[in-house]
Amino acid sequence: MASRNGSNSGSSGWLPWLGLALILLIADQFTKVLVLGAYRLGDSTYVTSFFNLVRAHNTGAAFSFLAGASGWQRWFFTAIGVAATVFIIWMLRSHAGQKLFSFALACILGGAVGNVVDRLVHGYVVDFLQFHYGGWYFPAFNVADAAITVGAVCLILDELLRVRRTK
Repeated sequence: MASRNGSNSGSSGWLPWLGLALILLIADQFTKVLVLGAYRLGDSTYVTSFFNLVRAHNTGAAFSFLAGASGWQRWFFTAIGVAATVFIIWMLRSHAGQKLFSFALACILGGAVGNVVDRLVHGYVVDFLQFHYGGWYFPAFNVADAAITVGAVCLILDELLRVRRTK
């Protein structure tokens, strides 16, 4: 893999990216507190013809992967989240000058930490955003999941743009 240009132009160049991750973490946790206070597990509010607010608990990973396991998955996914956090902070410190790349990492960081907090505090991740159409329901998700998804899309875009620049 080719080296990335645009390294950090100062020792604190990565701190704004940590600030973005913190804002996403706060937004995620705040919305989850609202849902936990207003809904019981399984409650749902019809908002539009394609969107509901629900309260769901996910003991697994994306799309409830391993949700039916015996409980070990809580610690496994927590460990993955902690390892990802350490790696992402290291990457942010090394590449803070790369705006799209760092934006992507900050989104993933904020989302990963948000879901790790849920696993540690509740033993599950609180999900509450649910899209649907004609009897088909997309699995419920949360702000952290949305941030991780936006970050992943931006990472792909960053790599495509990097490859294009090298041609």
